[in-house]
Amino acid sequence: MLDSKQLYVSTLIGVNWETPDWTQLKTTDKGKWLLERHSMTKRLKLCCAILDVEVLSLHRCDVKTLTESERNLLGYEVCLVREVILSGDNAPWLCARTLVPMSTLTEQEADIAQLGAVPLGQRVFTQANARRDTIEVATVNIDGNILLARRSRLWVNDKPMLVSELFLPRAPMYQEDN
Repeated sequence: MLDSKQLYVSTLIGVNWETPDWTQLKTTDKGKWLLERHSMTKRLKLCCAILDVEVLSLHRCDVKTLTESERNLLGYEVCLVREVILSGDNAPWLCARTLVPMSTLTEQEADIAQLGAVPLGQRVFTQANARRDTIEVATVNIDGNILLARRSRLWVNDKPMLVSELFLPRAPMYQEDN
């Protein structure tokens, strides 16, 4: 399973992000997932008894390894990279890759680097001023599965981070249309 998890992370790194057609997307069940502006963690928890987080990697990346679009959204600085799989009732639902500029990891937000198995959304959306902007979407083909992904910038106490999320084949967003 480790190979598929790394494939998911690699997919998030290389995906071609696009600005969504808001008018079309907001009328579909899948679009409502992709355009979610609040906590994805909270939304996923509504679909299961137990939501688990498996940390795949936690490391620093140099600004040179960021893509141009990542630098445009976050600025030109070293980032902490957090890669995780969120599973609902033992089914892998979401692969997430978060870029957190080191300047974000100061004061109240210093604990974000130490989250471990705590979902990022659970931590970020406890702040009254947390918000999400710059939502982008993508469609990818992994092993014959057409999967959806989104990338959005989160702000907490006016400090940014960039979250890329790949909805895995067993994610609730795909089950709602059935």
